[in-house]
Amino acid sequence: MAVRATVSRFPIDADAQEASGLPWGLTVTPFAAKDENEVGPAYGSNGHLLPRCENCYAYFNTYCELDQWAWNCSLCGTLNGLPSDAVARYSNPQSIPEMTSSFIDLEMPLDGSEEEMTQARPVYVAAIDISSSEEFLELTKSALLAALEALSPGALFGLVTFSHKIGLYDVQGPIPVVKNVFIPPDGESSLSLELEDVMPLLQFLAPVETCKDRIAAALETLRPITSWERSAGAAQGMDSVLMGGRGFGTAMEALFNYLGSEFGNTFALARVFAFLSGPPDYGRGQLDTSRYGEQYASKRVDADRALLPEQTPFYKDLATIAVQSGVCVDLFAVTNEYTDLASLKFLSIESGGSLFLYSSTDDSTLPQDMFRMLNRPYAFNCVLRLRTSTEFKPGNSFGHFFPDPQYENLQHIICCDSYATYAYDFDFADNSGFSRHSGEQPVVQIAFQYTVVVPPEGLSNSEMSSSSRGKHTLQRRLRIRTMQFGTAHNINEIYDSVDHEVVLSLLVHKVILASLEDGVREGRALLHDWLVILTAQYNDAFNLVQYKNGNKSMSSQIDITFSQCPQLEPLPRLVFALLRNPLLRFHEEGVHPDYRIYLQCLFSVLDPSSLHCGIYPALMSYSTPDTLAYPRHSLSRAALITSGSPIFFLDAYTTLIVFYSSTADPSIPFPPPQDCLLRQTINKVKQERSITPKLMFIRGGRDDATVFENYLIEEQDVDGIGFASAMGFVSFLDDISQRVTEYMK
Repeated sequence: MAVRATVSRFPIDADAQEASGLPWGLTVTPFAAKDENEVGPAYGSNGHLLPRCENCYAYFNTYCELDQWAWNCSLCGTLNGLPSDAVARYSNPQSIPEMTSSFIDLEMPLDGSEEEMTQARPVYVAAIDISSSEEFLELTKSALLAALEALSPGALFGLVTFSHKIGLYDVQGPIPVVKNVFIPPDGESSLSLELEDVMPLLQFLAPVETCKDRIAAALETLRPITSWERSAGAAQGMDSVLMGGRGFGTAMEALFNYLGSEFGNTFALARVFAFLSGPPDYGRGQLDTSRYGEQYASKRVDADRALLPEQTPFYKDLATIAVQSGVCVDLFAVTNEYTDLASLKFLSIESGGSLFLYSSTDDSTLPQDMFRMLNRPYAFNCVLRLRTSTEFKPGNSFGHFFPDPQYENLQHIICCDSYATYAYDFDFADNSGFSRHSGEQPVVQIAFQYTVVVPPEGLSNSEMSSSSRGKHTLQRRLRIRTMQFGTAHNINEIYDSVDHEVVLSLLVHKVILASLEDGVREGRALLHDWLVILTAQYNDAFNLVQYKNGNKSMSSQIDITFSQCPQLEPLPRLVFALLRNPLLRFHEEGVHPDYRIYLQCLFSVLDPSSLHCGIYPALMSYSTPDTLAYPRHSLSRAALITSGSPIFFLDAYTTLIVFYSSTADPSIPFPPPQDCLLRQTINKVKQERSITPKLMFIRGGRDDATVFENYLIEEQDVDGIGFASAMGFVSFLDDISQRVTEYMK
């Protein structure tokens, strides 16, 4: 569990927090195997015996005062009695995780019989859009063949197709058999048959270890729906089948109900991989894609505001059914037409799944992404709770979760991998703040309860009998991290303790929220104003503004680069880069609304360092493929020219580019050899990434370098900012300086 705060020394009270101009909060990556300092938890058992405070329900931890019969809660100060079994247990503290570490991971007893615990076979269902092209289906087949290689032998797999009908595949016999049920064309009617009546669920879900070849054979039979088949459907009285044919909403609704009937019995978690080649245009959950078109060319309607909210609550309501059915949805959209991901995204983000967008089948990384996603560990049926000491409290929470309808600050996460990150901001509980003289310090405790599937251990495949093979066991665990923070006695101490990457994370969450509620223009204004206010507060705090005759004189140079505080120095550059990012660019600048939604979903789940890379890419230079020249450059052409290096490596999180300058010595091998330092760096980056980045090699002067040059943002026009039409980062700083001057007058 990695936890990083915007400031390691908390503001002493609300006035100090306001005066600093900084967001106050933290990010947490709960299923990360280690903490932010690469230290793992202390493991143990009997998590249900861990004492809890009778007042605030916080867990006992190393910061609590303990005597023989009682303990003081480190969060609220309540004195709690210890039961006799705990007194005996804590008499030998060296063997007890919660006595030796503030980061613990304890096994919990599971409700249910041993038989139920060993029937926890992971379930995966592929739902494939066949109102699509041959190229789309070939790509999907490749992705699912890669997925089959990554699935554990005990898994169950189901294959379903959708168009103007739903097709359920039985792959357990010698020949794949598909049974179809037609989807009513209107948005009100449900299916005439439940899927359970079309095919019993356990006939549909096939064991991967015995049916892998048959599943692969079934995939080979997939064909796009032809106009003839649609006409045949129309001949059966389904006239509007010719108008469309992608009944995604009806298919998902039926599938969740189908799977939900066995939730907790056949499976503890089902993952649905939904492959979509365009917008749902048939049956329930149809989306009107005409809202994206010429009407926004006239400036009468703010496209950036109109296209961000969902157009129907159908998919948000459907996500609730998925959560109740124990289903996590991963959505793979392979299309360059408007699909309205603003409406569809809830299926993924509320069920703990992922949303992927590929603009074409040609260079899609879908197969690699599927394999990567299934090959890493994940937890499910998770509950995340953040508690604080009494002086402050959690405010907003951000991330892909399902908020508990009853309890505050309690989030349910259906599926959580080691990359998934969540964010919180803090508010003071009242005006008194933290005590300046007390020895007690602010405390944050994060509890993460989760389940993992543990495969059979100690048996090789040859030793496993047919009855024992595939019997996975569920294990419930409780992971707790308790952290104590210092308080800052003045604003300089706050500024000296800033983590600019976490500040960026909270800013991104806040501007995404503002964009969704009030439009992109409002999100940009919020970000711009924030930097102006922070710069003004900083200049005031460091007394960089002169006073003459009782008035502030602007004759002194305003420090807009935070030269007195290295921790704040990166922030203007990061804000500039965020304003240049498609996340906050305007519709008329050519940003596709689905791509914006994809970025919102991606950025709102990344850890701070990964997000930094996505907003302001890392650019390093090499004098040879084996020799690093400079580890970090600014994103400008001037940096390229002045460095004199022949090779540059740019890491933009989703894209990796190796660029050879036009003046590079022809004797330097292109592309770089597989065994060189640069290749090792690239491979390490790819291995550690949650998605598969695209790798490109470009030779300056010979290849089209536009893709690389587009990342050199510091000399680019910032048109569309809504505040000034200027050129590049330097002019942006001038504009901020002018606005700070106006703000401070």
